[in-house]
Amino acid sequence: MKDVSVFTPAGRLLSSGLVSAVYRRRRLMDLLMTGLAGLAVLVAVVPLFSILISVAIRGLSALNLDFFTKMPVPIGETGGGVLNAIVGSGILVGLGTLIGLPIGLLSAIYLAEYGRGRLADTIRLFTEVMSGVPSIVVGIFAYAIVVRPLHHFSALAGGVALGILMIPVVTRTAEEMIRMVPQSLREAGLALGLPRWRVTVSIVLPSAASGIVTGAMLAVARIAGETAPLLFTALNNAFFSTSLLRPIASLPVQIYTYATSPYEELHRIAWGAVFVLVMMVLITNLLTRLAVRSGYEMKR
Repeated sequence: MKDVSVFTPAGRLLSSGLVSAVYRRRRLMDLLMTGLAGLAVLVAVVPLFSILISVAIRGLSALNLDFFTKMPVPIGETGGGVLNAIVGSGILVGLGTLIGLPIGLLSAIYLAEYGRGRLADTIRLFTEVMSGVPSIVVGIFAYAIVVRPLHHFSALAGGVALGILMIPVVTRTAEEMIRMVPQSLREAGLALGLPRWRVTVSIVLPSAASGIVTGAMLAVARIAGETAPLLFTALNNAFFSTSLLRPIASLPVQIYTYATSPYEELHRIAWGAVFVLVMMVLITNLLTRLAVRSGYEMKR
């Protein structure tokens, strides 16, 4: 005999009570998980904003026209700037990008479009390993393959070290972006009689361009603040230099040198350099987001 208790007034009351209890329990769990997620976001954001505020408070006081247009002054004198370090950082990051971006992008294209079997798996494994290698190890490697043969430190060696650090970031990001391009676009290009390489260059890469640009800019922001590799390669230079075969100044090394000195004036300049470096990385990320957003809007 079937149970028809749910059709009675008492059964309907009991059923509605169970539904209400289940709803309250799920609602409570939803609020609890939402609160924990918000707390996690707060824990991640508060240190970031505290760092930005602290750097801004201490660094803005050191910024003036001389800071960007003059060279460092001898210890004991006030004033001066970090023009050599700003120019040197631009040269080093530019060299690193010229070395790391093409290699990383070509590796990503191979892995996403052509890579199959043991060779592709080996390349992916090495990329993952390189992503976790400490930057100081990369600096020692660049010292062994560039500094030792040349018998002196140089901007070229620093660019090689930064380029090596950039390769795995670009490779991993670009590979994922290329894989996200629908397979139907590739099939349409092949159906039109285009060779495989032409489909990759003319269809796949333009479709994944915004994501590739994002990965490249993130890689640039990652290498812009590296200090340890430059200590073994580019070293530092108290004078203005743009030669690729001589030691060159950089903001991260200049900050390290000034921060470890016992002079208050150098500490003040170091905070200003920290603020400039943080703003460079922040502006790079903002420009990346704007470029990606503009790319999406153009596609629409």
